[in-house]
Amino acid sequence: MIRQIVVHPGGAHKDDFLACALLIAEASVPIFRKDPQPCDLEDLETAVVDVGFEWNQSRLNFDHHQFNRDAEPLCALSLVLKYLELYDDARQFCDWLEVAEYMDTRGPHETAKWLGIERDGLAKLNSPIDITLLRRFAASDHHQPGEPLYEVMRMIGEDLISFLKGMRQRLDFIAEHAEIWEMSFGLKVIFLPRTDPLPEETSMGLGRYVEDLGLSGEVIGMVYPDRRGDGYGMSRLNDDKRLEFTRINDEGDVHFAHNKGFVAKTSACQVARLKELVEASWAV
Repeated sequence: MIRQIVVHPGGAHKDDFLACALLIAEASVPIFRKDPQPCDLEDLETAVVDVGFEWNQSRLNFDHHQFNRDAEPLCALSLVLKYLELYDDARQFCDWLEVAEYMDTRGPHETAKWLGIERDGLAKLNSPIDITLLRRFAASDHHQPGEPLYEVMRMIGEDLISFLKGMRQRLDFIAEHAEIWEMSFGLKVIFLPRTDPLPEETSMGLGRYVEDLGLSGEVIGMVYPDRRGDGYGMSRLNDDKRLEFTRINDEGDVHFAHNKGFVAKTSACQVARLKELVEASWAV
């Protein structure tokens, strides 16, 4: 059981902030920003994060700075995710995680090079949300439950854990119910039939499931239940413009087609009719 968290003082970064957020989502304990003492590293109820030169899950020590410079780019966040048995899913479902690992272990110049962008391109992605949260986290030597920043951190950790566990369940659900349609134009569409109850976000996870199947280059569209009616939504996958849903705007059972062509809604429920509408949207 975790009694307290010790994280390094000074400037804060995304990896130590998020690592602490995950830990307090699991245990509502105070965070102390200080250099750890040997007793902290040995205490089985003190989580030491991003400092201490030790990675030992049984001792709740989560530092990566002792790793060889050519080692896999794991940061403190990576180690806490491994401890929570969520790392593999996080790498699969959180596209930002690998970038965060690179930033923390390789620095901005190497990260920009790895991404194939200019160094100042990273700065253009900065958000005042990130800046303020990290600055406020670094500004105090301790954070307690009930304080505004602490509770925001807890929410971030809870939402991340919920997302990861939910996505795994979601992919299992899709695997059980989804179909892959072979279309006459030589490519594929993924179809999720209506179930009772419906998922909150009926199209969520379909693209990720297609990736898991290794069909990213073949599946170009999605058909899924419309939560606002009895029919279905149809949309491009990865904005593949070979599907142009404005082409079916005048069909009597199509009540909405976005003027940019990427999505449409229909009252049709029969598979044969849904396939006809997708075929009619083929724009090549």
